[in-house]
Amino acid sequence: MREVVGIDGSEPALEAARWAAVDARVHRRPLRLVCAVPRAPQLAEAGSGAIVAERPGWLARAVTAARAAADGVEIEQELRHGSPGEVLLEESQRSQRLVVGARGLNEFTGVRLVLGSTAELVAMRSRCPVVVVPEAAGHERPRTGPIIVGVDGSKVGEPALAAAYEEASVRAAPLVAVHVWSDVATDGWFAAGSADWDLIRDDQERVLAERLAGWQEKYPDVAVERVVARDRPVRFLVEHGAQAQLLVVGSRGRGGITGMLIGSTSRALLHCAPCPVLVVRADEP
Repeated sequence: MREVVGIDGSEPALEAARWAAVDARVHRRPLRLVCAVPRAPQLAEAGSGAIVAERPGWLARAVTAARAAADGVEIEQELRHGSPGEVLLEESQRSQRLVVGARGLNEFTGVRLVLGSTAELVAMRSRCPVVVVPEAAGHERPRTGPIIVGVDGSKVGEPALAAAYEEASVRAAPLVAVHVWSDVATDGWFAAGSADWDLIRDDQERVLAERLAGWQEKYPDVAVERVVARDRPVRFLVEHGAQAQLLVVGSRGRGGITGMLIGSTSRALLHCAPCPVLVVRADEP
C-alpha cells in the first residue's frame, strides 16, 4: 500500500515530503503527494483565485524535494477538492501511512500554526497510522538512533508495539521500550501510609515484561532495551527522543475512555517531540 503526504505549501510540508520519501524507500512503498483545493464556497469567501493557481506549484516543489531525498521512489501527485483534513482522512482509508508536517499554514491567511490543525485532526481520526514530522527532520541526514516506543501497560497499546517492532526490524535499528510510571495508579501504596518505590518499580518492570512477551520471538533480529523510569511521560520521551529516529505511541493510553480519540501524552508529543512521531490507532476495547 502507498504512503501519503499532505502538501500545503509550507516548508514543514516539504520536510514531511522528504522524510516520507526516505521512509517509502525503506518500506518499498509508492509515495503519493496530495494537495487540497478549497471548494467553490470557500473560494468565494476568500475572494481570490490565486488559492487554486498556486497549488500545482506546491506539488511540484514537493515532488522535487522528495526525489532529492530518495531518488527512485515511485511518486504520484494529485490535487483534490475539499479541506485538507477531509481529504487526508479519506485518503487514510486506503493508505498504509499518512505523513504531515508538524506545523502548517492557515488555509487563507498563510499564518503558520504551532501545531497545524490538520496534523492534529488526522492524528486523532485517521484510519491508518500517522507520522507527524517536526521541522528540520527532513533536511537532516537519516538518523541512526533507536526506535523508541512508549509502553503504558495497557492492551490498547499493542498496535503501537507491533508497529515499533516492525520499524526497528525494517530499519535494522535498536528498539527502546519505555515505561514511565509517575502517573500510574499507586493509591493503594499511599493508602498504606508509605510508598516502597523499589517494590513499585519491580511491579512496573513486570508490567513492561508482560507487554513485551512474545514480541522478541516474532522479531529475533531486533535488539531491545527496556527502560522503566519514574518521571513524567512527555518530559522523558521528549528528552530521549532527541537521539531517536522515530518515536512510536498509541492513539489512546492506559485508562483511556472508549471512544477517546487520542491520549494526552500522544497529543502533547505532537507539539514538542524532537523527532518524527508515529501515532498508531488503538482499536476500541
